[in-house]
Amino acid sequence: MDYSVFENAIRSRLGELGERLRDIDHDLSDAKPKDLEDQAIDLEDDEVLEGIGAAAQKEIALLNAALERIKDKSYGNCLSCGDPISEARLTAVPYAPLCKTCANRAEKHT
Repeated sequence: MDYSVFENAIRSRLGELGERLRDIDHDLSDAKPKDLEDQAIDLEDDEVLEGIGAAAQKEIALLNAALERIKDKSYGNCLSCGDPISEARLTAVPYAPLCKTCANRAEKHT
């Protein structure tokens, strides 16, 4: 299977996430209003932005790990059982390290 399509999708997603993180950093660095009620709203908004940023950072780590697997030619093989990961799964989740069976098994144990 040619993984260049997945590599391109991963790199594109990394670009999107990088932009999102820059936007979040910019929004978090904005000066806070002097009004206490507005400050409270801004603090709530900041918490949401920080959560979105943390999720983006986690996804970036997963995407970078997938790029490493592409580089070392292990991409597309389940890290648990070694079986191929379906193309449909990789299309839906390009950073998927596990086949559907092993991912389901891992979910049941958490």
